[in-house]
Amino acid sequence: MDLATVVGTVAGFAMVIFGIVSSGGVSAITSSFIDIPSVIITIGGSITCLIGSYTFPELINNFKSAKVAFKDPKIDYASVIKQIIDLSNVARKEGLLALEEAANNMEDEFMKKGCLLIVDGTEPELVRGILETELNNMDERHRAVAGFYDTWAAMGPAWGMIGTLIGLVNMLKNLSDASAIGPNMAVALLTTLYGSLIANWICAPWSNKLKSINGKEYQIKEMVIEGLLSIQAGENPRVIEEKLKSFLAPVIRKSVSTEEGEG
Repeated sequence: MDLATVVGTVAGFAMVIFGIVSSGGVSAITSSFIDIPSVIITIGGSITCLIGSYTFPELINNFKSAKVAFKDPKIDYASVIKQIIDLSNVARKEGLLALEEAANNMEDEFMKKGCLLIVDGTEPELVRGILETELNNMDERHRAVAGFYDTWAAMGPAWGMIGTLIGLVNMLKNLSDASAIGPNMAVALLTTLYGSLIANWICAPWSNKLKSINGKEYQIKEMVIEGLLSIQAGENPRVIEEKLKSFLAPVIRKSVSTEEGEG
């Protein structure tokens, strides 16, 4: 589990509670900031937009994907580069067909698929095309999930404004009681608050985290594609290592060393 997402979510909630309590006391939480009709309008209304935008299987899958935002992918660049260099040394010593045995022991299905395509004698351009198609489809699926939370982040404030407008209409139709204007206005504004919380406390951070995880997975698979094609082309392991390191930021590149010589 990634503690940063947990800490960010919990701390964000704590900041809101602190703001309420520091200005209005503990009793203000229930007396001033909880209003059931506002909750129904804002949360319920935004969810109805999601229902109208997705099929039910997509909706359920996207809600379940929230747990991914709390995971730490633990991508080990050095391990991936070392694995590719090891495969390169095997191919140089024993030939490309020897990669089949190595592929059968791989946990990474993407790398395994690439190795088996090479063993089968598939043309390099076709290998690249097949792997990039799988990569692009993975990217599209992941972006769609992040887009789900972007959509919710947009709908939350929109429905908050709808709730506010409903509250203002009801308030303006009954101006005879001046003492009720302030409380009614406060209730009307609660929907805007709830909508902003949906967008900025939950949806936007989770969407950003999902996009970040996807970016790292996309990068590591791009490295795998380039590494396997370099193996197929018979390139020197040292050259392959430097080529793969070029995918990484300088600060990460310095910490990645396979210490593998050419076989």
